[in-house]
Amino acid sequence: MVVDDQLMVRAGIAAIVDAEPDMEIAGEAGDGTAALEVAARVRPDVVLMDIRMPGMDGLTATSLLTAAPEPPRVLVLTTFHQDAYVYEALKAGASGFVLKDTEPADLLAAIRVVASGEAMLSPAVTRRLIDAFAGGTVVPATTEDQRVTGLTPREREVLVSIARGLSNAEIGAALGITTGTVKAHVNALLAKLGVRDRVQATIVAYDLGLVRPQARP
Repeated sequence: MVVDDQLMVRAGIAAIVDAEPDMEIAGEAGDGTAALEVAARVRPDVVLMDIRMPGMDGLTATSLLTAAPEPPRVLVLTTFHQDAYVYEALKAGASGFVLKDTEPADLLAAIRVVASGEAMLSPAVTRRLIDAFAGGTVVPATTEDQRVTGLTPREREVLVSIARGLSNAEIGAALGITTGTVKAHVNALLAKLGVRDRVQATIVAYDLGLVRPQARP
């Protein structure tokens, strides 16, 4: 489902998606209120959600959609370099972001990734989170949190690596363990933190101050 107040954006995405044999547009909406109504009717697997819309914005709609039973996965549609709400959207339950000017192949790849249950967390998103902390727009909580104290030292290392945007293979190489072992640690820490994917784990890591912003070179 595509949610955007610009008809041309919705039409363009619909044309790209409907041309694929394994996916189709289930519905469209021009604001958050309509998105909730359409989603309840068509039950989409993935929602492409704009943030800035009249009436109910995408942030509120994302929070309500992802809180529902059997929620859809939400990909935020954003101009990214202008959007101050990427962090809040991820925290509201979005599974990642898609730039409005992204290449069609990348858009389709992102949809397939989140539809499979994974999260879209690129180094660019990680950089955005770091900027938010560096700018003082997010205040880290204390690390003396029961979610963190329940992690093993290795799980904490893996969590920090995830928050820095590393893939499982990169984490394994850095820590000297196999990719399979990394996956096991990731699954364990997600369960202990009570989050569903790497995006939400990264939010927790920054919220709890496990990862601090570093100055740009």
